Amino acid sequence: METQDACIDNNGERYALRAWFASGLGANLLEQEQAALKGVLQDLFGYYLLQLGVVTPVDLLSESRIRARVMMDGDLPPGLASTPVRGAPDAVPVATDSVDVVLLHHTLEFAADPHAILREVERILIPEGHVVIVAFNPWSFWGAWRLLRHRKGRPPWCGHFLGVTRIKDWMGLLGFDTVEVRPLFFRPPLRHEGMMRRMRFLDRAGRRWWPVLAGVHVVVAKKRVATLTPIKTKWRAKRPALVAEPSSGRVING
Repeated sequence: METQDACIDNNGERYALRAWFASGLGANLLEQEQAALKGVLQDLFGYYLLQLGVVTPVDLLSESRIRARVMMDGDLPPGLASTPVRGAPDAVPVATDSVDVVLLHHTLEFAADPHAILREVERILIPEGHVVIVAFNPWSFWGAWRLLRHRKGRPPWCGHFLGVTRIKDWMGLLGFDTVEVRPLFFRPPLRHEGMMRRMRFLDRAGRRWWPVLAGVHVVVAKKRVATLTPIKTKWRAKRPALVAEPSSGRVING
C-alpha cells in the first residue's frame, strides 16, 4: 500500500488539513459528516467513547449520549468540549476491552500504518463494541480529483482514500461485522459556492441511485463476541512431563 509521508509526519500538513476542514469545501463536507455522525452516535451506548486522530476544528462527539467522551491525538485544537488526551492512534494508552465506541474520522487515510490503528481499536473495544470509520471514497468525484491533485502533497488529496469493500475486508479479518454504511456528498469537490449550491440535487439522487459513488462513507462495524467451543476431556494416566508443549495461537496479518 502506498504511504503518504508528506501528509502524515509534517505538522504543517496537519494544520493545513485542519484549516481545510474549517473553511470552504472542507466546512461544507464537515457539515454533512456532523449530521451523519449525530444520527450514528446517538444510537450507540456505553460508558466510554474515544475518538482517535483529531484534525477537525469542531467537536464531533458532542451529540453522543455517552458521558465519558475522549479525544486522543498527538496535537489537539483548543476549546474542545470533550476531554482531550495526547497520544498516538497506533499505541493507545487504554486498557484492553475497556472502550464502548471508537470514532476514526479520516484517521486511516492519513496514517503511516492504518492496520496498526485498527488492531489497537480491536484491542481496546469491548465485545460487541462499535467502531465508526469516516473515510474518503476513491471511487467518486473526490477520488478522481485526488488523482489530479495528489502530487502537490496538499491535504486532503495527499491521503490514501479507502473504498468500502477494503474497509469491510479489513474489519472482517479483525473479527468485526459491518452493520451500517452511510454514503455522503455526491457533488464534485468544487470551490465555487454557487455551483455547489446548485448541485445539491446530486446528494439526494446519489443516496438513492448510486451510493457506491459517494465522496465519503461512514462505516459502522461491531466487534464480534468470541465464542468458546467445549472440548470433551480425555482422561488418561499421568506421565512425567519431559518438555513443555508449545501453545497454539492465531495470528492475523494486517
